[in-house]
Amino acid sequence: MEREVSILRDIIRQALMRKIAVKKGKRKAVIQIEPNPRLVYGVKFAVAMTMCLTTLEMAHMAFLGRWNSEIFAAITGLIGTISGIFISQKT
Repeated sequence: MEREVSILRDIIRQALMRKIAVKKGKRKAVIQIEPNPRLVYGVKFAVAMTMCLTTLEMAHMAFLGRWNSEIFAAITGLIGTISGIFISQKT
């Protein structure tokens, strides 16, 4: 379980890493800037909560046979937050 968590953290860290081209004399070098660890943990938490809420929505539909719009609103809010973080971190 711990290995799976570290793999997820590494994927998120790689996705949030910035690459900056720096000119050194006649050649260019690429510098990678690590993201803040708090940002990585925040994105990891948001992804985990999205998965939990999706499971809760599926269980709600399976057992009660109805769509819960409040859970769906929370899911779409988290997805918007996660995509906003990735888009703003890369620009």
